[in-house]
Amino acid sequence: MSRSERLLDLIQILRRHRRPVSGRTLAGEMGVSIRTLYRDIATLQGQGAPIEGEAGLGYVLKPGFMLPPLMFTDEEIEAIVLGSRWVAKQPDKRLAAAATDALSKIAAVLPDDLREDLDATTLLVGRGSGTVEAIDLGVVRQAIRDERKLGFLYRDAGGAASKRLVWPFALGFFDKVRVMVAWCEMRQDFRHFRADRMSGLSATDIRYPRRRQAMLKQWRATLDKPAQNASNNSED
Repeated sequence: MSRSERLLDLIQILRRHRRPVSGRTLAGEMGVSIRTLYRDIATLQGQGAPIEGEAGLGYVLKPGFMLPPLMFTDEEIEAIVLGSRWVAKQPDKRLAAAATDALSKIAAVLPDDLREDLDATTLLVGRGSGTVEAIDLGVVRQAIRDERKLGFLYRDAGGAASKRLVWPFALGFFDKVRVMVAWCEMRQDFRHFRADRMSGLSATDIRYPRRRQAMLKQWRATLDKPAQNASNNSED
């Protein structure tokens, strides 16, 4: 068991006890020496865990406490690092910067052993596809969050251009392309729009009349119908 896992177990044991529990009882449950137990208690207190008490009197954890860095296993940390590194290589500059900042915040509060594992991880992300969109994907993400309509010029696979006004509710990130999923007012149906074929993006203050979660649910239901998906849910 790694030290981080042991500290997490200690937090969990303290949660089970509503009244002060002696250090020797805790050490017995943990299967460690009393000296190790005292060091672990001091480590958790140093990281902000509201553990009250002292040797000879017992310890108690204030209710409602969560210690996020210690809620992750080694593999969960690796997954977070891998995901953050992948996002950091995406052409959405604001999202890439946010991923890097988030990883730095996590690293700043991790125990020393996990921070070393994070810095030395061998899980690497390859180069991006090199595809650069002419639009700001941050504007698309904001419109999805705010449930606002978007206007833009779209060119299909044949190069034909058309003006669109859509209700965006999802954005898919793939290795070589980003795809916006939206309700298209011109087609009166769900459509997929490749970000690299969009230009002249215009954010509006017009709130679309349906909730994005409801549209997402309905769109997902269409994916279970191959015929409808092929005709109505195609890339536009």
